[in-house]
Amino acid sequence: MRALTVTPGKKNSLSLREVPEPAEGDGGVLVEALAVGLCGTDSEIIAADYGEAPPGQDYLVLGHENLGRVLDAPPDSGLAKGDLVVGIVRRPDPEPCKACAAGEWDMCLNGNYTEHGIKGLDGFAREHWRADAEAMVKLDPDLEDVGVLLEPTTIVAKAWEQINRIGKRAFFDPHTAVVTGAGPVGLLAALLGVQQGLDVHVFDVVTDGPKPQLVRDLGATYHSEPLPDSGIKPNVLVECTGVTPVVLEALTCRAQDAVTCLTGVSGTGKQTGVDVGALNREEVLMNGVVFGSVNANRRHYDAAAQALAAADRDWLRRLISRRLPLESYADAFKHQSDDVKVVLDLKATGHGNQQP
Repeated sequence: MRALTVTPGKKNSLSLREVPEPAEGDGGVLVEALAVGLCGTDSEIIAADYGEAPPGQDYLVLGHENLGRVLDAPPDSGLAKGDLVVGIVRRPDPEPCKACAAGEWDMCLNGNYTEHGIKGLDGFAREHWRADAEAMVKLDPDLEDVGVLLEPTTIVAKAWEQINRIGKRAFFDPHTAVVTGAGPVGLLAALLGVQQGLDVHVFDVVTDGPKPQLVRDLGATYHSEPLPDSGIKPNVLVECTGVTPVVLEALTCRAQDAVTCLTGVSGTGKQTGVDVGALNREEVLMNGVVFGSVNANRRHYDAAAQALAAADRDWLRRLISRRLPLESYADAFKHQSDDVKVVLDLKATGHGNQQP
């Protein structure tokens, strides 16, 4: 079968190759891959910034954002042929640590977890894959055209869960939220904020293209000016860019008792002049909370599925700006100015761009 692979540690080794069908030992449920979403993590693995092949294998099948359909499942699995499913990306470490044993593998304590398409497990950019039923989430059939958005939605589902848990440390009555970055994760973070009834403001640098209108059609407010110039003092901030100056703005421009969640992974090596003492003083005197969030566990997948089911389908479809067949993978990784989310359609054939 065909699979999109890289050789970890070797730059620009992305290729489409024939690989063996998944072994039955990988899990009792056989899945036909329908779609794989692409993101910055995939680009970083292609650039050999990280990525780890499965044991005894010199290549890694790429793809962690996924959508598939069950071809075969054990009678007691709770799944049946034709069910729409998404594979959970991270799997617990084998010891397991206390967090993984409690089902909180997103908070793994020893780093021995594995991740499909990233660390030690083949990804979903292949025609078929296998897993046990507990390692996948069943979706509503109505989500077939947008279900590939589930995995990025889990990231912000976890972020919002943690924000609300932290807020309960004391009196917490948020009404204004800021999201920095109008990429797929930022837009989905804004979606979940709107679903909670908050006044949501999204900040990005672009002034045209689809992103400003996507924000407005959510009922949120789009800003292209820097956060400090807006005068907005939010109760909640979700930072989705990882861009150092934007991160610093998110740490300093907020209301009393605000909660700031950092989801963007920053590059390293660039020094920025920061008055740490002033930053610390402000956080202490304003009872601020800043925390980081990455990955997701099972309940976040379930929460994300509920959020997508409650969202406007047409709006979700517009997040997917390009769909391309698997053999057009090279074009998929060539950024276009109006890209939001690019998806590889594993059931499509031919070359060239396809509109959602």
